[in-house]
Amino acid sequence: MVQPVVHDPLFLAVKSDPAGAEDLATAADLADTLRANREACVGMAANMIGRRKCVIAVMNGPILMVMLNPSILRRSGAYEAEEGCLSLPGVRKTTRYDRITVSWQDTGMRRHTADFQGFTAQIIQHEMDHLNGILI
Repeated sequence: MVQPVVHDPLFLAVKSDPAGAEDLATAADLADTLRANREACVGMAANMIGRRKCVIAVMNGPILMVMLNPSILRRSGAYEAEEGCLSLPGVRKTTRYDRITVSWQDTGMRRHTADFQGFTAQIIQHEMDHLNGILI
């Protein structure tokens, strides 16, 4: 179900808790909310819909991926980026990495590891910052 987007920086600045199978409804709501906001954003974290759980949804080209408990294992190719956010007004500078290796669980709670690069890697890093209470 599509959820309202949270804009409260105090709420967004709190680190999220690990997600489990009991959070699959949050994952589904997050995917629905990203689809509904596709014109304005390419990724969302669960705290953006009011749930402090480690769940992100990102567009990997035309494919919507939901990741539970993602972690970056490797990164390379640092660069400076300017990013906006659906939850916060304006654009801010941050350091990103062009290539990352990420481990996560899917909605079946199966573990995956994959390499991402370019814009998809940037989206994942932005959403993972949300999980850690980092406002970009």
